Amino acid sequence: MRELRRMGVEVHVALPPRGLLIPQYKAEGITTHFLNCDLPIRQPWTSFMVFYKLKRLIQDINPDLIHSHFVGTTLTTRLALGRAHPIPRLFQVPGPLHLEHTFFRNLEFSLAGTNDYWIASCEATKKHYLKESIPCSRLFLSYYGTEIERFFEPRLGKLRREIGIHRNTKVVGMVAFMYAPKWYLGQKQGLKGHEDLIDALTLIAPRIPNILGIFVGGAWDKAKRYEKQIYAYGKKQLGERAVFLGTRNDVLDLYPDFDVAVHPSHSENVGGTVESFLMGIPTIATNVGGHPDLVIPGITGWLVPPSSPEKLAEAIIEVLRQPEKAHQMALQGQKLARHLFDVTRTSKEIYEIYQRILNNNLMN
Repeated sequence: MRELRRMGVEVHVALPPRGLLIPQYKAEGITTHFLNCDLPIRQPWTSFMVFYKLKRLIQDINPDLIHSHFVGTTLTTRLALGRAHPIPRLFQVPGPLHLEHTFFRNLEFSLAGTNDYWIASCEATKKHYLKESIPCSRLFLSYYGTEIERFFEPRLGKLRREIGIHRNTKVVGMVAFMYAPKWYLGQKQGLKGHEDLIDALTLIAPRIPNILGIFVGGAWDKAKRYEKQIYAYGKKQLGERAVFLGTRNDVLDLYPDFDVAVHPSHSENVGGTVESFLMGIPTIATNVGGHPDLVIPGITGWLVPPSSPEKLAEAIIEVLRQPEKAHQMALQGQKLARHLFDVTRTSKEIYEIYQRILNNNLMN
């Protein structure tokens, strides 16, 4: 949004009143409106009030284009405005999860109208929409940008000093929030695959005794109970070889002490692979969603099947036993990530997409 402002776009953002970035939005001249636009699945009786407030807000702002980033907010917008509303609506899809489930995929398409457009944020998501016969004129690809300069000066040693890790210990790190399994999606484990990494490390421990699993990230939303389950399972399987740090605001200071970063998600966009590569850390990820856009086997990193602790264990052992090869591949991954996810580049893509949509609507 800051970069778009610099290109002359007047940006308004609607968000809940407790957003952590509100002071930064205001400092950048971004007009904020306090409204929770998510679809109130847990309180469906409040839906009509949410729709009414959002519709009134859009009438007051009268934007040229509406840009949403979540499935829930996208569905709310379409339900509030209807399929034939004249303002173009652009859904930047955060990942393919809802497209992997028939009910939610069909729900999204059933609410889309002729003024709906999509930005896939990985190749897998784009393929899903093409498979559903979304025309190329209404479908784009652009990765979520980040301020890559924040990753240029890694500082070694903080994590090892904090926990007292011996210099010969091999550190396998995972950075991810803990999302409770969603019963309505048929999930038996959380989305990020914490249990799979625990099981993989359990298989590795007899072969590499000086291994330590570091888990950074706590419960997301109301997943405290699930967080406790993961803690208990990790301690049962690995004992002192599993360390849970909870949610941290200094993640970039912890990454440099990882010998390998693991992203064992069951469904994902590009996930944490962006951060680990920008930090130049050898990376293993599951072959799901947008991971293959960045993790290229034999070139930038290692891909393994999801829900496969055995294959994950094999990849971790390979990385740890070939540190120089792993380092060189991580540098290739870093180069690719700096290009694909540089916000100064991706924001220009977004601006150009806006222009194409608006010009298309003028022609129609």
